[in-house]
Amino acid sequence: MMTDIVKDQEKLLTPSEVAAIFRVDPKTVTRWAKVGKLSSIRTLGGHRRFREAEVHQLLLKAQQQGA
Repeated sequence: MMTDIVKDQEKLLTPSEVAAIFRVDPKTVTRWAKVGKLSSIRTLGGHRRFREAEVHQLLLKAQQQGA
């Protein structure tokens, strides 16, 4: 069933969505992907998408280091 497939897929975020979470510019998120700080998936059109779980993991790590 199509609904089962959608449930099993992980949520992907755009660079703008990730940037809003970290309060940085989307270009910063792209640079993070280039240097390996955050892994990305490329769409068929060549756009980057980021795994929501990995983004939240990085956010927790950044908050712990800042505390």
